[in-house]
Amino acid sequence: MSWGSELWDQFDNLEKHTQWGIEFVEKYTKFVKERSEIETNYAKQIRNLSKKYQPKKNSREEEESKFTFCQAFLTSLNELNDYAGQHEVIAENLTSQIITELSRYLQELKGERKSHFHDGRKAQQHIESSWKQLESCKRRFERDCKEADRAQQYFERMDADINVTKADVEKARQHAQSRHQMASDSKSDYSSYLQKFNQEQNEHYFTVIPNIFQKLQDMEEKRIDRIGVSMRTFADVDRQVLPIVGKCLDGMTKAAESIEPKTDSKQVVESYKSGFEPPGDVDFEDYGQAMTRTPSDTSLSNSREAKEKPAGKSKGKLWPFIKNKNKLMSLLTSPHQPPPAPPASSPPSPSAVPNDPQSPKQHKEPLSHRLNDFMTSKPKLHCLRSLRRGVSGSGPEDFSHLPPEQRRKKLLGKMEDLNKDIQKEMDQRDALTKMKDVYVKNPQMGDPASVDPRLSEIALNIEKLQFEAQKFEGWLAEVEERMPSKSDTNRRSGLYETQNNTPVSNNCAQDRESPDGSYTEEQNSETQVKANVNPVLPTSSTPEFDDEFDDEETLPTIGTCKALYPFEGHNEGTISVAEGELLYVIEEDKGDGWTRVRRNEDEEGYVPSSYVEVFLETNAKGAMTYI
Repeated sequence: MSWGSELWDQFDNLEKHTQWGIEFVEKYTKFVKERSEIETNYAKQIRNLSKKYQPKKNSREEEESKFTFCQAFLTSLNELNDYAGQHEVIAENLTSQIITELSRYLQELKGERKSHFHDGRKAQQHIESSWKQLESCKRRFERDCKEADRAQQYFERMDADINVTKADVEKARQHAQSRHQMASDSKSDYSSYLQKFNQEQNEHYFTVIPNIFQKLQDMEEKRIDRIGVSMRTFADVDRQVLPIVGKCLDGMTKAAESIEPKTDSKQVVESYKSGFEPPGDVDFEDYGQAMTRTPSDTSLSNSREAKEKPAGKSKGKLWPFIKNKNKLMSLLTSPHQPPPAPPASSPPSPSAVPNDPQSPKQHKEPLSHRLNDFMTSKPKLHCLRSLRRGVSGSGPEDFSHLPPEQRRKKLLGKMEDLNKDIQKEMDQRDALTKMKDVYVKNPQMGDPASVDPRLSEIALNIEKLQFEAQKFEGWLAEVEERMPSKSDTNRRSGLYETQNNTPVSNNCAQDRESPDGSYTEEQNSETQVKANVNPVLPTSSTPEFDDEFDDEETLPTIGTCKALYPFEGHNEGTISVAEGELLYVIEEDKGDGWTRVRRNEDEEGYVPSSYVEVFLETNAKGAMTYI
């Protein structure tokens, strides 16, 4: 059906209908815009939720990340973050594919509608003007006819009156004839204009208006089709992200399936194992007669206390039934005095280490004396509860306040940190050495002597760090000498054999967990110390450092720089620059004379700091300008 033929007389209603259609497009655009805002806010809230429950640095949550259920939760958080990203994609696609397109189409639609209705009103005004002219001709013809009739009647009266002169009768006759002529002319004008009006009216209602209404109909159908396309796009935007959303959900499911209760139970043992041996039988104390008690071989007390305290009256409470377990663990895990620091040149000998459980010559104090001391003294500051919380507190440098197994792990972690620091210092030394060689070959680039103070400072730092590493290696050897032997452990700990089906050795640190949660295979620390009195520290990047740099994310720019001189970057890690070239700074000079810059996403490297003028951003920490 055509609007032009069926709705020829509904101009006003069509105007209202098309205006309502435009308002509907505006309403649908507003609906999509609000949906996009909801998706954006939802994605933001999901990201904030994921970020809120991410493990915090230097907190207990980092220690908990060693458990499989915590790793699964972290994976779920990462997948949830990606899931939020897909909702951001939905919001972006809704904005670009629907909101922007409909907004532009609305402007075109309003302009087109306005043009069509302007033509329609113009045609209506024209036909109305023609109708008014026709009515005017009609009234003039009617008036002239009446005037002619009246003039004819007046002439007839004058002609019948015998008292009227012949001149008056002639005058009346001529007036009547002129009126009849005027009426005849008006009739002719009316007839011709009526014919013209009928032609214009026929053209208006059968040609002009149908064409205008047809254009309005096409415009309306195009608008409806555009709404349908937008609605399909609305659904397709969600459908496009479903595969990735499904992958995110599959990742969460896979993370949940990766949880291993047995592995987590074993991890609890690795995390909280103290290394102490269970106490032996408590000797019978006969208070009916004075006698000297013989200490048990498995007593936890040291020989120094046995010499200082006489065997007097004690309260023989059995430790598993003591209510305040924190005091007990503080007593069992905290030696009275920290072991002496080992010399830098050689590790301590087993005989020089106090409280050595493997030395049969040392006399042990009965457990009752330790319990008496526990009952009459205040609890120690560093107890196992603080260890369980992962807080080392302000304990001794050698971690002597911890149980042997936990102390061994802390010492290993400390040694690993020291080795990393030593490696960093060595990297700086190598970089400065390279820069000094460049200065020696090209004196115009800089003074080689200017690098010597920094090289001396780095050498001193390396020496200090190596001394610290030797000290901690000595303490580690001491701990591993004091820990129970392999046969003792297997005999006393059948639980480990059941779970692992392999003997557990406290002296061999294979598959040992490092503080950052990774597992490394290490040799026996005691053998290492005996074989290497002065340990040789690594001079090149170890695989773990390589991994660290491989996983390094793209550094953000912290400023810009301008090359003052040309530089040919022949060495590995450097980048060639031309004089006057502008580059992005991504890492400041850390004292080694090199600045890390980036030309584009794929080209970055080091240039001599003296070759560039650096302009750091105002919010960059430690901003300095090297010229």
